[in-house]
Amino acid sequence: MTKRFIIFGNSGAGKSTMARQLSEKYGLVHLDLDTLAWQQGDPPRRNPVATSQVEINFFLVSNERWVVEGCYSDLLGLLLGSASKVIFLNPGVEQCIKNCTNRPWEPHKYKSLEAQNTNLPMLLEWVRQYANRDDEFSLSSHQKLFDSYTGDKIEVTSNYWQVH
Repeated sequence: MTKRFIIFGNSGAGKSTMARQLSEKYGLVHLDLDTLAWQQGDPPRRNPVATSQVEINFFLVSNERWVVEGCYSDLLGLLLGSASKVIFLNPGVEQCIKNCTNRPWEPHKYKSLEAQNTNLPMLLEWVRQYANRDDEFSLSSHQKLFDSYTGDKIEVTSNYWQVH
């Protein structure tokens, strides 16, 4: 069976870490949706979904085996029909806050560790609002996405998981 994983959840849930591990273990191409969801600028703005969809379609045509991770239910929904397994990381808001606070520098998102740390208070507040928001990044949106998928899926509610 061709391995095609979708991983989603709140910021700090462990999506990037799990995606890297799956990529290394199975030789998968790793796509972080943050890299195509945003326009450069200050402040950054979301790309239109149609623009991101063109990039997603190119990714799907170009790659047989992959792992895609992100928190964008609108974009993840475009990939759902191609996935062989869906993983909803949902370890709870407090664990996500700890993970965000301890996260290493993400050079594909921030020009420097200092820039990342400057953004941290805003990120932590955003993480805290996960259950109360009603946007494509929210718990309710992620739960609907997970519930709608009828294939192989798992919800992980702990920060202590292992890639198998």
